[in-house]
Amino acid sequence: MKLGPQPQSLVMIVGMAALALIAFAANSVLCRMALLDGSIAPASFTAVRVMSGAVTLVILMALRGNRPMLLWPNWAAGASLLVYMVFFSFAYIALGAGIGALVLFGFVQLTMISVAIALRNPFPPMAWLGFVMSIIGVVFLVRPGSEAPDLFSSFQMALAGMAWGVYSLIGKNSKNPLHDTANNFILCVPPVVLLVIAFWPEQTFDPTGLVLAVTSGALASGCGYTIWYWCLPLLKTLHAAALQLSVPVIAAVGGVVLLDEEITLRLGISSVLVLGGIAIVMTSRSQNSEPSISKNWPRLTLKWRSGLVQFALQSRTAIKQYVKRGSRNED
Repeated sequence: MKLGPQPQSLVMIVGMAALALIAFAANSVLCRMALLDGSIAPASFTAVRVMSGAVTLVILMALRGNRPMLLWPNWAAGASLLVYMVFFSFAYIALGAGIGALVLFGFVQLTMISVAIALRNPFPPMAWLGFVMSIIGVVFLVRPGSEAPDLFSSFQMALAGMAWGVYSLIGKNSKNPLHDTANNFILCVPPVVLLVIAFWPEQTFDPTGLVLAVTSGALASGCGYTIWYWCLPLLKTLHAAALQLSVPVIAAVGGVVLLDEEITLRLGISSVLVLGGIAIVMTSRSQNSEPSISKNWPRLTLKWRSGLVQFALQSRTAIKQYVKRGSRNED
């Protein structure tokens, strides 16, 4: 039986979503822990994370009697996962676990909700208030100052967040989460190998760093992302975007407990603004206004298709008239 978007209880959905969000936070803590003492380089961490995740997912599929099928790969999903993985690792060279997660998932929310707005889904005024509050929270975090995070690393994490937002939007159409996630990881393997080769002089492979990277890839990423792809078809796009903004709080707690990081006033205020914005967005959305790409994209596609057909017919008519005029002139 496929692990897919079948009717599920609310408790099951909430429980699975909570597991996925904890896995996301674990990725931030594990990556920062591995890079903090230089036990592994960012490119190496990315490569080991991707390959261990791919191996784990292939094994899980084999245990279910299936195997990955790359005859029609989802290149957009693979590319967005790759961009997220690469910039995520390089950004955590200079960012703390909680701050990095807040920038990451702040831009995840901005990306997913911006797409919903672009598809002209109804957006209540209170939801706009929550959306703006979240933006202000992220801007407040990265504004210049003595406690400001590294700007270039924040930019890298913002790119990772946008890529993950795209990956999550694509996942709303997933029918077989385990199969799709395995395929996406396999697509990322060749590029990350090339990444390691490109940065080979800087690579380090300390056993501790390798263990952290494998843990991140096999458990927090491979299994965590499969669970998230299972949840996505069951969640509204807006809710999926907003829920992920709880990850920075979990990651910040992990950073304090495991990495001795400090929760600064800047991070505290930013978290209140962002999470407050989530609460407003989550409670203001009506049940009939599901911002789903899968429902709106066909309408946009049909509109463009009808326009292209009309343009083709008009072009054919114009060509026929031109040919007739040419034949008359020759006569």
